[in-house]
Amino acid sequence: MKAHIVVEFETGGVICTAVEKGRVHDFKLLKRSRLPFVPSQLCLADKGYQGFGKRHQGACLPTKKPRNQPLPEAEKQHNRALARLRVRVEHVIRRFKIFRIFSGRYRNRRKRFGLRLNLIAGLLNYELVHAA
Repeated sequence: MKAHIVVEFETGGVICTAVEKGRVHDFKLLKRSRLPFVPSQLCLADKGYQGFGKRHQGACLPTKKPRNQPLPEAEKQHNRALARLRVRVEHVIRRFKIFRIFSGRYRNRRKRFGLRLNLIAGLLNYELVHAA
């Protein structure tokens, strides 16, 4: 099962999810989900979403190293700065792994994966609002 999660940067809340059966590339899942992106919206993504920059002007992707050449220092700094911002998203993914839905193989009914993912996202959002 493959899942795509959109996280709000400020609060760390899950905005929406998309689920696909089997092995699907991250960018293909994003295209199939048809999520509306506002042009002024900044989108931080990892290397699995290459090509997203052509579709969305607010996409910020890490730079890949060219073959047999070192990555220039300015691009290394860009990648590090992007990684510092993306840590928030990785922390949200960690919270999903605590529920054992992403850690390891999903061994329950495939039809209910999306339902369970949305329920866990709702629990995590509820916890964000009421934790203080």
